Amino acid sequence: MDGLLFYEKSKEANLAQPVLVDTDPGIDDAMAILLALRSPELEVRALTTVHGNADVLQTARNARQILELAERSDIPVAMGAAQPLVRPFAGVVDYVHGANGLGNVSLPAPKMPLVNMPAACFIVEQVMAAPGELTILTLGPLTNLALALHLKPEIAHLVRGVVLMGGAAFCEGNVSPVAEANIYHDPEAARMVFEAPWPLTMVGLDVTKKVVMDKPYLAELQQAGNRFTQFIASIIPCYIAYHNARYQLDGFHVHDPSAVAYLIRPELFRTQEYYVQVETQGSCQGYTVVDRLGLYGQKPNVKVCVDVDAEGVLTLYKQRLTC
Repeated sequence: MDGLLFYEKSKEANLAQPVLVDTDPGIDDAMAILLALRSPELEVRALTTVHGNADVLQTARNARQILELAERSDIPVAMGAAQPLVRPFAGVVDYVHGANGLGNVSLPAPKMPLVNMPAACFIVEQVMAAPGELTILTLGPLTNLALALHLKPEIAHLVRGVVLMGGAAFCEGNVSPVAEANIYHDPEAARMVFEAPWPLTMVGLDVTKKVVMDKPYLAELQQAGNRFTQFIASIIPCYIAYHNARYQLDGFHVHDPSAVAYLIRPELFRTQEYYVQVETQGSCQGYTVVDRLGLYGQKPNVKVCVDVDAEGVLTLYKQRLTC
């Protein structure tokens, strides 16, 4: 079905799912945000930014630049936490995302202002204004969400759900032998988010590392020649270089866009409910411990993505960014 026609029908039927995206852009964050904006199934109501792939001043700048590139400066951006709850900011991962988080690509300074309140307060405001409607999608460390919970614990009962890109259930980590970066960089916040009584889905490395954009795929994407695919082509070289050096990949793992794909097409993913606990100390900091056998005696608290139709995710992404 033609994308515009589907968009109009979705509007008429009020099918678009309201989403608040908490993010630390980030090359793959930028790609994920563009996918969300190009998908009529989702209504992106706001972005909130957090420390992570760059410092929070830079991630707030990047978020607004991405929205202005997409001509969506109507979507508000609130800047959030500059560091984790109880530990210092780990620093910029310039060897992965470039010094500015967007592959060292220089974009015009954003014109749109930031929301005049911290991200945690803004998250609470947005949830309280639309009880039962809003899905929170997290693409970075979970500090903002933990702070929002601390301010207003009842938001856990008022969101439609939380979908997070993070964690590693049954595979190795990407910043330690067991931990995924978003969880590792604020494990105390992650523990709070995992223990809260909201519907929580974990789109972790078990599935995101199975989705790979290789150079032939990226070349096809670039052939569309629109401003989105040209932007993606400009920011990904250092991301490819990192994946080549670390994983000997001729491309890269598709982390954050996979979480957006879950929101759009959950049938592309196989999930299993487990009790998951986050380790906060020692050499296993950030480990998402999955109680597969029920030995903790706790009810499942997380829907864990355990498998994915990788080709389906790649096809979806190409369709939305090239149409």
